[in-house]
Amino acid sequence: MSRHSTFKSSLSRRSMTRQGANLFVKIFSGRLLCAVMLCAAITAVAQSSPNEPLPAGAAKEKAEAACLTCHEGRIIVQQRLTKAAWTKEVDKMIKWGAEVDAKDRDALIDYFSTNFGTDQPAFEAPRTPAGSKSKTGKGR
Repeated sequence: MSRHSTFKSSLSRRSMTRQGANLFVKIFSGRLLCAVMLCAAITAVAQSSPNEPLPAGAAKEKAEAACLTCHEGRIIVQQRLTKAAWTKEVDKMIKWGAEVDAKDRDALIDYFSTNFGTDQPAFEAPRTPAGSKSKTGKGR
């Protein structure tokens, strides 16, 4: 074997070693980034309040049983719909599988339209305390 081919072979092994190291760094960096992003997402979810409590009312327990098995509370409490719109929404959810006894349907619609009707003040999402970073990391 000549010096030239030995040198070439040595370069080839070094190049493969560097490529392997670069590949390892890329994979490790990607996985590390994913782990960091997952931790950040879990922290953000834990700090938010997805299960906003439903207000007291005659059908509160029925609403929790029928709706909170599939939805977070905040999807309900942020709504401001007319009674007709709540009727359509409840009927749609029943068609999609919400377990609502027929005798409870009207009470549920009344509960939603009373507590989350168009005459109610607009929903205000919880805010992060002053000086803390928002979920986007940009602060207030």
